[in-house]
Amino acid sequence: MGSADIDGLRAFVVTAEELHFGRAGERLFLSQQALSKRVRRLEQALGTVLFERTTRTVELTSAGRRFLPLAREAVAAFDRAVGTVRGTEQPLRVDVYDERFTPLRMLREATERDPRLRIELSMRQGLAVAVPAVRRQELDAAFGRVHDLPWPWPAELARRLVHLEPLHAFLPEDHELADRSELRPADLRAWGISMPDPAGAAEWRGYLERLAERFQVPLRFTAPAIGQSHLVDQFLREKRAVGLGEMSIDASGSGLRRVPIVEPTPLLPWSIVWHRRNPHPMLPALLGKLRSVTLPSASDPDRWVPDPDRLPVGARASTLTA
Repeated sequence: MGSADIDGLRAFVVTAEELHFGRAGERLFLSQQALSKRVRRLEQALGTVLFERTTRTVELTSAGRRFLPLAREAVAAFDRAVGTVRGTEQPLRVDVYDERFTPLRMLREATERDPRLRIELSMRQGLAVAVPAVRRQELDAAFGRVHDLPWPWPAELARRLVHLEPLHAFLPEDHELADRSELRPADLRAWGISMPDPAGAAEWRGYLERLAERFQVPLRFTAPAIGQSHLVDQFLREKRAVGLGEMSIDASGSGLRRVPIVEPTPLLPWSIVWHRRNPHPMLPALLGKLRSVTLPSASDPDRWVPDPDRLPVGARASTLTA
């Protein structure tokens, strides 16, 4: 039996974040074959299987789920130690939620404006999942919606609202609503909304439940989506219910139609979160590229955000309806 090494630990952590060997390999600049070998060597060293693999999905085993937080801490500690010895500046470790959402585009734009910014991506698929790592400073920053989290807001974390992304409807090209140039929330009541289960992203689940309650639209959760292609497949299988997604998602050639939602347009609030005592020298430069935005007025008939998003973080709305 061999011993676990840092390359194997890093391969495991990135693959666990992506749940996709192709994307994990791209992040590590490895072929899928080389990445698989590193993971297998680690599994052999530990004497247990960390991933359940099929031809379509990759999932963590129970052993993998237990091992992941400790492996993350080990990789982060190693990187800090190397940086101290070498005297080199480590990249900013930033969680962007998932590849299909706005934060990834915002980071790309920030690095284009300031090429000195070096970013190491994380995709933990939920601010509720990423915040503990920000508190431990394993992550330097994370993007997400800061309301409807399952615990009080940590006092040591700062946040800034940096983007409001319109949500559009996504539906198969043969859907009865596909020829509409726009839809109103009331138009969806007879059809319902079907969305992948947000799993650990409590804040995203809360947003969808508040939207459905506010506009009296039935909401149903399906299996979690593993990447954008899986999301498209789930939307294509729906014959009645409508999917929701960010306006910036490109549906061309997918078999889906993207239809704007109006009067009002739901806006997804994206904030960046960081530790107030984080010493990384590049963090102020990144924050300087991400300016604050302002929520629409509560009386705005054309744009909607949940009522809790207008309250200080940690304050409670009087009812779910928002």
